[in-house]
Amino acid sequence: MLDCVLPLSGQTKYIFFSGKGGVGKSTMSCAVAVWLAQKGYKTLLVTTDPAPNLSDIFRQDIGAKVTSIPLVPNLSVIEIDPDVASEEYRERAIEPIKDFVDEEQLFQIKEKMKSPCIEEVAAFDKFIEFMDDPQFDVVVFDTAPTGHTIRLLELPSGWSKEIDRGGSTCIGPSSSLQEVQVKYNKAIAYLQDKQRTSFVFVLRPEKLSLLETIRSRNELSPLGISLSALIVNGLFPKEACSDNFFLKKFSSQQQYLREIFSEFDGISIKEFPLVATELNGIDLITSVGQFLLDGVELPSTIKESSVSYEHIPFSHNDIYDLITPSPNHKTKFVFITGKGGVGKSTIACITAVHLAEKGYKTLLVSTDPASHLESILGHPVGHEPKVIADLPLLFAARIDQKQALIDYKKRIMLAVDSLGEGVKASVLEELNSPCAEEMAAFECFMSYLVQGEYQIVVFDTAPTGHTLRLLELPTDWGGQVDLGSLTKASENTNRTYGDVIATMRDPQQCTFAFVMYPEYTPIVEAKRASEDLKAQVGIHTNLAIVNMLLPANVGENNFFQSRRQQQLRYMAMIQKTFAVPLLHVPLFDNEPEGINCLSQIGKSVFSESARLCNNCCK
Repeated sequence: MLDCVLPLSGQTKYIFFSGKGGVGKSTMSCAVAVWLAQKGYKTLLVTTDPAPNLSDIFRQDIGAKVTSIPLVPNLSVIEIDPDVASEEYRERAIEPIKDFVDEEQLFQIKEKMKSPCIEEVAAFDKFIEFMDDPQFDVVVFDTAPTGHTIRLLELPSGWSKEIDRGGSTCIGPSSSLQEVQVKYNKAIAYLQDKQRTSFVFVLRPEKLSLLETIRSRNELSPLGISLSALIVNGLFPKEACSDNFFLKKFSSQQQYLREIFSEFDGISIKEFPLVATELNGIDLITSVGQFLLDGVELPSTIKESSVSYEHIPFSHNDIYDLITPSPNHKTKFVFITGKGGVGKSTIACITAVHLAEKGYKTLLVSTDPASHLESILGHPVGHEPKVIADLPLLFAARIDQKQALIDYKKRIMLAVDSLGEGVKASVLEELNSPCAEEMAAFECFMSYLVQGEYQIVVFDTAPTGHTLRLLELPTDWGGQVDLGSLTKASENTNRTYGDVIATMRDPQQCTFAFVMYPEYTPIVEAKRASEDLKAQVGIHTNLAIVNMLLPANVGENNFFQSRRQQQLRYMAMIQKTFAVPLLHVPLFDNEPEGINCLSQIGKSVFSESARLCNNCCK
């Protein structure tokens, strides 16, 4: 029983579900919200994830307004839309002062508020709004993937400094933020109150998921926030693991489960099994809540069906043409992206190792704040590119936002050193704004989009909602790039951003590959992000990578046959949705890590037999 989700009499309860992308936190948050509503508590479920999937789970349109769920009395749901929230935030911030400034000053304030961090500030503003709403007994937050959630909670510390400094800031006029600071302090007090607020982390019994949860606990602790409970999701049922492949998977999961209990001793831990089909729709979500909170056994989800999938073959060269340099360019840029938890980092590492072994000088770069390149490669990975031992053509780097900001400040202040104390003071003030760190990270990212030094640059990106936001930054940069008199010190800035956009739009120079596993949510999220990239940035998807396909000749029982049939149905959906080459990657009986392991997998994945899916999904 997860007692931490029960509200106290007369007080609103706040429950946060978080964890590494793809661990099932949306499913668990929905299940608990439904259970609470069915027990008579007036419940609001809020997602702050830029790539929400609550509409998919409840099978009805939800969107950016509080929406009731007809089949669940007492339950309301909202997906916070970053664009809508940002515009509402700007209007509220400007409203108190717009009658007291002239048009030029108002224009400058609005331009300054086109900052890269405004979406996160606006989301936090919405978060405060719902925490201070007395009409609900319980507010359940389905948060964004962990690294970004932590960033969202840390952001107001910089915000407070801006308020104290006075004047106009990238997040609005300081005068309009004074009363918001009071609300923020109240919200933090709620977060630190263990009776009113619970943090439930969802994880899988895997190395990277465990490491992410440990890191999140350690980052929350200085904020005075502690974990209330864990849900370990996706445990293989022992009775279904009847062959060596799945017995090995089962044994590995059990070992990680023991490590989880040891690492989080004293915290309530609930185990949740892998089921034969996807968990969506009111009936199944209700059963999940009853399992978690009442101990009721889950219903059988095994479905007898037979589905065929006819793969449209692409030549072996088609795949390599997409990930190796064209005759007219020295460097190929390969972006590996997708929903959190689909295996982007592992796929990026496999690809980079394989290409380096093929003789290409390759750089692997992670733009994900929750990067795990070091764990996968088995070698140290820092902010600056370093060669990976035993593989002289492979280099790796992880963009460290804090280090990027230090370097960025030094470079900018050096550029304006001769422009006078007034200019330098103005620029320094802008460099201390909450969004400067993200601007610095983008500058660092942009520095790798240059033809020449490396033949291939593989980008391991953050989960799709944040990746899209990163790639949209150049379009919105005009309002923020001023930095006082910075443009006078760097007149070629706009040309550089234009070059970046042109490079990313050119399929001869850039390939965008979406990773997904064959289930509804990651496919739909990849489709939405792909369409947004095309509509908003002019970038086309070139490759789809289907991960975690069940290998042939393993799991020959009803449980895994049901999951295999489900995968086949979604393979057909992927092929219809993405009219691009598909690269198939099977589920492995171990977690891929270390150069030798990644090398062997790369040879298999990029071989003709694996590409035509002869080794999986039969």
